[in-house]
Amino acid sequence: MRGLVDGLASVLLPVHLAALGHGPFEIGALVTATLLGSAALTLAVGLFGGRLRARAVLFAACGLMAFTGLGFGLLDAFAPLLVVAFVGTLNPSGGDVSVFLPTEQALLAEASAPEDRTALFARYNLAGGFAAALGALASGLPGRAAEALGADPLAMQRLAFAAYALAAALLLWLYRPLRERVPEPPPAPRAPLARSRRTVLALAALFSLDSFGGGFVVQSLLAVWLFARFGLSVEAVGAVFFAANALAALSQLASPALAARIGLVRTMVFTHVPANAFLVLAAFMPTAASAVACLLLRMAFSQMDVPARQSLVMALVPAEERAAAASVTNVPRSLATALAPGLAGALLAASSFGWPLVVGGGLKLVYDAALFAAFRARDPSR
Repeated sequence: MRGLVDGLASVLLPVHLAALGHGPFEIGALVTATLLGSAALTLAVGLFGGRLRARAVLFAACGLMAFTGLGFGLLDAFAPLLVVAFVGTLNPSGGDVSVFLPTEQALLAEASAPEDRTALFARYNLAGGFAAALGALASGLPGRAAEALGADPLAMQRLAFAAYALAAALLLWLYRPLRERVPEPPPAPRAPLARSRRTVLALAALFSLDSFGGGFVVQSLLAVWLFARFGLSVEAVGAVFFAANALAALSQLASPALAARIGLVRTMVFTHVPANAFLVLAAFMPTAASAVACLLLRMAFSQMDVPARQSLVMALVPAEERAAAASVTNVPRSLATALAPGLAGALLAASSFGWPLVVGGGLKLVYDAALFAAFRARDPSR
């Protein structure tokens, strides 16, 4: 459910903001605000949410999600939208970077045996990835509905954000039986990362470098680039992101088998390098077809590291510190991602050439080399 509406919002967001009169720089600033706010809230939940029941944390997140959808659906001016973006749950990346994440990851790790954990995270991410792909495909529906009904396209876009708010109510209902089906995590220790602080901080630093590069190419900004560079329609971009997200979701099924064969760290690095190379190449493609082909090839590899990364973090820390570790490794990623969209928006405002793709792909290749050097000898699966 979250993947579906996140995929819809990530493509529709720049279209909606442009219809309200906001340019690439303002869009980049709003994307930055969404990521900064999510990071701050996720950090608080990861470090201190262990003292709360998991259902209470997830219920509160649903309430904030409903507020976010209503805010983006009703407001027009930049300043109030910036506030809603910061305090809300909107996800412009098409991937899962939200306050829901640390609680869900900790519960999944607790509910699985170590040897099954990577496969479980792969299935978890597969469901969300396919839903995000369908959401991206549905981003063209408000425009089509406006044409068919003779309605204002902006009004149809507002209804789409109302659907985002409605999804929060459905999530609340879906989370209700969680107490009976999944045991609550153990109480948080006095120091959230007393035993694994050095390892977690090292991973967080590396993941932040990767995410800073990824912030230049979040899905909303890739949509802006495709609109500006090749003049693609919203429906065409939605179809591209549907295919991209579907490929990314399916590719994660290969992660457990690869990890069992070559280890978690090698799976992360050896699949990430070709993905980033294709991202850089896309910027130099002369036609929409060739650029889209590079982006699709990138997505066929780019998410295979995700289950391995999640499993690596859970394997390297003790059980009582998993929620905090999930938060501390994900939050700096969100913060680092948040630093880049404003810069990417400025680059896109100055030129339609894909400089954000070149910069983002280059930074992510540096991350691949650094991760392999630092953790290949500490891989718990080898």
